[in-house]
Amino acid sequence: DFLFFWGAVFLVTTTLVALFKKENKELIPAKEETKGITDTYRLLFSIIRMPAVLTFCLLILTSKVGFSAADAVTGLKLVEEGVPKEHLALLAVPMVPLQIILPLVISKYTAGPQPLNTFYKAMPFRLLLGLEFAFLVWWAPKVKHEGGFPLYYYAVVVLSYALHQITLYSMYVAIMAFNAKVSDPLIGGTYMTLLNTVSNLGGNWPSTVALWLVDPLTVKECAGAQGHACRTAEAAEV
Repeated sequence: DFLFFWGAVFLVTTTLVALFKKENKELIPAKEETKGITDTYRLLFSIIRMPAVLTFCLLILTSKVGFSAADAVTGLKLVEEGVPKEHLALLAVPMVPLQIILPLVISKYTAGPQPLNTFYKAMPFRLLLGLEFAFLVWWAPKVKHEGGFPLYYYAVVVLSYALHQITLYSMYVAIMAFNAKVSDPLIGGTYMTLLNTVSNLGGNWPSTVALWLVDPLTVKECAGAQGHACRTAEAAEV
């Protein structure tokens, strides 16, 4: 019902825009930064070959490796330990106001000449929260009872997620502010798109690798099956 409602809203609003919004043809169009797709990729290639940009891309492609397991696996492991998926989804609701307010607050600190200061000041705290998430997963079976999980456990989870959002948005807003600051205004769109794409990729590929490594790195024990290590999926099935 939720998806149907917002799908209908999306279709109606975009249709209204298509029907009633007209381009102002009297305005003189600004000079385009590129002539076509080929020129755009040629320009991107010339940007990424710059030594400073290349170094920066390597840094942001690897800067989020330390958070990948905590970000990608924690929710799945909590579900595996018995935390209901609907409860975890409900815990995301209090995060929405926080996610709206945080960029407004953080932007005051990233508006100066060195926006990346906020990025690397938030990094150690986000790494420590990875340990906190590991503790939440370890703690889950200890506090679980027949009725589910106690209220104080959910309170700790919400607080942990809120602190995580603060560090996450501090780094996110800082990197966006830095990308906007260093991008050449003449080719701003292409420059910003390149840096933001690399930044997003730097967060996505470590999470994919972390998810892929979960199974081979998980230590399993077989109950009632002597001589079986359960190291492979087939052995665990047996």
